[in-house]
Amino acid sequence: MGIALIWSIITILFRWIFSKRRGAISYDSSDQTALYIRMLGDVRVRSQVGFEPERRGSHPYLGVDFRTLHSRAESAGTIPARRIRRLFSFQRHLLSSRLLRGAPHLNPLHILDEDYCGQAKCMLEKVGSWNFDIFLFDRLTNGNSLVFLTFNLLNQYGLIELFQLDMVKLRRFLVLVQEDYHNQNPYHNAVHAADVTQAMHCYLREPKLAQSLTSFDILLGLLAAATHDLDHPGVNQPFLIKTNHYLAALYRNTSVLENHHWRSAVGLLRETELFSNLPAEDSLSIERQLGSLILATDISRQNEYLSRFRTHLDENDLCLGNASHRHFVLQMALKCADICNPCRPWELSKQWSEKVTEEFFHQGDIEKKYKLEISPLCDSEANTIASVQIGFMTYVVEPLFAEWARFSDTRLSQTMLGHLGLNKASWSAMEPEASGSSEEGESEPGRATDEPSSRVLSQGSQES
Repeated sequence: MGIALIWSIITILFRWIFSKRRGAISYDSSDQTALYIRMLGDVRVRSQVGFEPERRGSHPYLGVDFRTLHSRAESAGTIPARRIRRLFSFQRHLLSSRLLRGAPHLNPLHILDEDYCGQAKCMLEKVGSWNFDIFLFDRLTNGNSLVFLTFNLLNQYGLIELFQLDMVKLRRFLVLVQEDYHNQNPYHNAVHAADVTQAMHCYLREPKLAQSLTSFDILLGLLAAATHDLDHPGVNQPFLIKTNHYLAALYRNTSVLENHHWRSAVGLLRETELFSNLPAEDSLSIERQLGSLILATDISRQNEYLSRFRTHLDENDLCLGNASHRHFVLQMALKCADICNPCRPWELSKQWSEKVTEEFFHQGDIEKKYKLEISPLCDSEANTIASVQIGFMTYVVEPLFAEWARFSDTRLSQTMLGHLGLNKASWSAMEPEASGSSEEGESEPGRATDEPSSRVLSQGSQES
C-alpha cells in the first residue's frame, strides 16, 4: 500500500475521530500538519485510539515517549498520588460544569468557592506580589495552580465578561492546557507556566503598561504566558535536531519548540471552541498574535529582540499608543517573565535553579547513554548548579532586565535587580572559581556582553 494512500486513510480516520471529540473542527489551513502532530502526541487520544504516534527519524532514542522521559518508577501496587489528585480535579470540574449549565449569570467566583480551600483563596488576594510562592499555591490547589491562577486573573481583569467567554469552555481549555504540560519534567511543567503567568500579571500592572494596554493585549499576554511551553518534551532544540526528531523536520530546525508550543495552543483553542463567539477574523488574529508572543521566547533570537529594545530606549521612540509597539513590549514582558527565576527571592529562585539543572543533567545522561555529543551545560561531571546559574545570569538575565528597568523604572524593577545581584552572589559563594572568572569585565552588565556565549544560549534555549 502506498504511503500517500496510508496517509489518506489516517487523515480520514483522524477527521472522523476528532469530529466526535473536537466538535467537527476543520483543519484545512496551512497549520494542518502541525495540529495533527499535536493530536498524535496527545496521550488522551492515543489511549483511546490504541496506537502510539508515528516515530520519524532513525535514532533509537525516538523510541522513548517524551511523556515518560523524566518519570520515576512507582512502587508496585501503589497508585500515583498525582493520579489521585487528578481524579479529584476531574470531579470538581464536573461539579462546576453542572453548576454552570443552566446558570449563565452565575458569578465566576462561585467556581473558586467549589475548588479552593481558604488558604489558596487568601494567596490569590496577593497574586500581584513578586514574593508569590507558586510552589505553595500549587500544593494548596492539589497540583492545579495553572488552572486556578489563570482563571482568577482572567476574571480579575474582567476579560471573561468582556469577551463573553463561555465558562464551561474556558474551564475545559485551562484544564486541557494544564494536562498537556509534562509534569514529570522537573522544570518545564505546569507549575513553571503558572509562575510565568503570575510574573506576567506583575508586569501588566506596571504603570506604563497598565495605562496603555487594551483588554485584548492583556488577554493575549495571559494566554501566551499560560501556553508558552505547552507540551515541552524536557529536552532542548539541539537535542531534537541531532536526533532527527520529526518536530525538527516539521519546523525546519527553526524555533522548533516555540512553534510546537504555539501550534499546540492553537489546537486547544480550536478543540474547545473558546473563541467561537467571536468573528472568525478576530479568532484568527488571536491565534496569529499568540504565536508572535510565544515565538519571541526563542532564546536563539535573544540578541535580536534585546538590540531592538535597546535601540527604542536609546531613541526614546516607543509609543504605546501604537498597537505594534504595544505588542513588542508584550513580547519583551513575556521574555522577562519566562526567565525571571533568578530575579525572585532566594528561597524561590534556588528551587527553580535546582529543577532546571536537574532537567539539563538528565538530558546529558541520555546523550551519554546513546553516545551523542553532550550538549553544553548538560554534563553533570563538568558543570555545577552554581556555574550554570552564574553564566546564565551574567550573559542572559542581567542584560535583559537592565534594559527592562530602563523602560519601566519602578520599585518592582529595582526589586528584581536587587534579588538578581543577591542570588548571583549566593551562587558565587558556592563556586569560588566561577566567581573569580565571572567578575572579569562585568562592570556594566547591561551592555558589556551583547553576544552571549553559545554555551549559555544553549541553556537559555532549554529554559525558554
